[in-house]
Amino acid sequence: MGTQRKISRRQFVVSTAAVGGGMAIGIAVGGDALAAYADRNPWQLPDKAGVAEFTPWLTIGPDDIVTVRVANPDIGNGIITKHAMTVTEELECDWNKVKVEFASVNRDYLEKGIYSTGGPLSYFSGRSTAPGRQQLYLQVAASARERLKLAAAQTWNVPVGEIEAKKSVLTHRSSGRTLRYGEVASRAAAIKLDAEPKPKPESEWTFLGKASPAKIQIPLITKGAATFGMDVRQPNMLYAALLQSPVHGGKLKSHDADKIKNMPGVRGVIVVDPSEPRRPAQELKSPFPLGLSAAQHGVAVIADHYWQAKRALDALPVEWDDGPGAQWKSTEQLNKAAYDALQKEGSKIEKSRGNAVELMAKASKVVEASYLTPYCDHVTMEPMNGTCIVTGDRVDLWHPSQHTLQAMYIAAEETGLTLDKVHVHQTWVGSAFGRRVYGDDARMVVAVAKKMPGRPIQVIWSREESIRQGRFRALMAAKIKAGLGPDGLPMAWIAYASGGKGFSMRGMHDGAYATDGGVIPNVLVTSETLNTHILTGPYRGPGYNSSAFFIETFTDECALAAGIDPLEYRLRLYAKWPDEGYTKCLKEVQAKSSWGKALPKGMGQGVAISNWGMAGKPEAGTTVAAVATVEVSKKGELLIHAIDVAFDTGRIVNQDEVAAQVEGGVIYGLNMTLNEGLNVKDGRIVEGNYDEYPMLRIGDIPKKINVHFGGLSNHGRFGEIGEPPVGPIGPAVGNAIFRAIGKRLRTTPFREHDLSWS
Repeated sequence: MGTQRKISRRQFVVSTAAVGGGMAIGIAVGGDALAAYADRNPWQLPDKAGVAEFTPWLTIGPDDIVTVRVANPDIGNGIITKHAMTVTEELECDWNKVKVEFASVNRDYLEKGIYSTGGPLSYFSGRSTAPGRQQLYLQVAASARERLKLAAAQTWNVPVGEIEAKKSVLTHRSSGRTLRYGEVASRAAAIKLDAEPKPKPESEWTFLGKASPAKIQIPLITKGAATFGMDVRQPNMLYAALLQSPVHGGKLKSHDADKIKNMPGVRGVIVVDPSEPRRPAQELKSPFPLGLSAAQHGVAVIADHYWQAKRALDALPVEWDDGPGAQWKSTEQLNKAAYDALQKEGSKIEKSRGNAVELMAKASKVVEASYLTPYCDHVTMEPMNGTCIVTGDRVDLWHPSQHTLQAMYIAAEETGLTLDKVHVHQTWVGSAFGRRVYGDDARMVVAVAKKMPGRPIQVIWSREESIRQGRFRALMAAKIKAGLGPDGLPMAWIAYASGGKGFSMRGMHDGAYATDGGVIPNVLVTSETLNTHILTGPYRGPGYNSSAFFIETFTDECALAAGIDPLEYRLRLYAKWPDEGYTKCLKEVQAKSSWGKALPKGMGQGVAISNWGMAGKPEAGTTVAAVATVEVSKKGELLIHAIDVAFDTGRIVNQDEVAAQVEGGVIYGLNMTLNEGLNVKDGRIVEGNYDEYPMLRIGDIPKKINVHFGGLSNHGRFGEIGEPPVGPIGPAVGNAIFRAIGKRLRTTPFREHDLSWS
């Protein structure tokens, strides 16, 4: 390394890429919108023989291939496609020549956060429409485009204003001469502009919000060329089958490795003990709470092939000390504890506004009901897995992480090596839904691999292990009480909520009901946490998916008590809320679903609306309204004819991808509501595979999932769309069932209810 030098926050440095004649361009900060990042990232960059390379988000090769480096793992939500589209908009390149690659966390560390322009969450797989990252890509691309145009102008000795950039071709308008981007990339790399260009206004966009290209990884997936975690292969690799304490928090009491040592392919038995010394987390100055990734006691069998390891693990004599978790004998015991906690005000006041208790006593009509949603697993398509090789001075981890940077810190803590010696290779991710956020899977992979140093070890959770060792959606219960005014709308609203460790109040205390300035003037929301042993984590809209079910089912009960049509009831309620997206979404599904049409006995329509991400503010987050049209046979068989959905993200970038995300969210929400619920016996999770934990089949999908775009408010935000659709689906179906047969469902999964009628 040479001397260190600081780069001005608006200065761009370009350099010739490793491939001859290429171009790499990046920015420290471009434009006022990004200026704050420079203060958080005081980058000092190495001067390599007079040529500096700085924040290389974008490269252009001599073959015209544009490579966009992305820090965000793609979990199927299209985040990398969004980033590539953003670059394409300003660079004016040929979309068919755009590629992406994951940005190196090791390089990010060594070069003082060159990819961490959004803080610790820069390497997180969600929030693809975050304005800071979008503006960064727009600025990088605009600056690259202007350098290419100037390089062409210099080549032809013509004014740069006569050069047009389009589809990766530079054209001199008057003469018709052309150059490809790759032909001038090397020359463009040496250019320093007098001032960096401003990205064009959104009114001039021709690609973002206009085009709807398929996810950029689909060709790789269809050809089998995309490397997911399970696809990783390394020379001399061994495989490990993993078994962790069946009661969360339990300990390994004994095992007899001699019983399996002569089985085919077996190389050894590894014990994972969380009490073993590890590098103190504070030494790493981790921006993440690494305690959330704590390992469970476990044992792994390592063999030449996975099924050899799995068969040996099944035959391994193992005895566990279940610990205090065994006190929870049954699901019924857990549910009762959650309901019991609702009988009085919770110990934590989440929201208190006005005089809800006093006005409730004066209300002429009071509505009250209790609800419960169970523990649920994420059931990721790709089981938990990872591959790691640990030596004395290096860690290499190939992992389908949902948070690559966090995985690097976890590997450093687990091995005791410094961060500069940790290399995390992000793979494609076979779905996540929040399960891969905490990084406990990364820790277990490293914990096993470090005990057989020098060999790549691929650690695989079986499907049973993946389900029973999940970081589940927490059990959550709520009791809601509303005092209705003369107009039938709530004038006072009290909610008590309880749940297992990790349960979230999202939606119960920051929605349009409860927030300051919300639609109900007098509100009290409290919560109580149950001290259970079951490990929990984020689950596609943490807390929101349960609270949407509670609130929207309860809203229907209020409408019934007031004698008002449930969709009209919501329109009257949200008429008081300064965010037109709510009423636009409701009116859109009202019209498109033919709400209120005459239906025969046993059929009904239900409506629900919810918002994810608003954090107590109007015109924030994403609002989704749904109408379900269902039929229930006299035997209790449920048939969902249609789900109509309208949403308000403000604006959208890729219409086809948004529709796909909404459709996926509908299916996820349906399965969560109709089927999912984990049971507990003697502290253990009972279910282990799809025969016990049913999932929707193709034949179970509604005849029609109709995604409507008429709810968009065209507000300036680009709200996210991955998590929001999950919320209103369950209550819409439950409300439709009530209107069809008169049975009110206040707990999920619905498959446990008797829906027969006569």
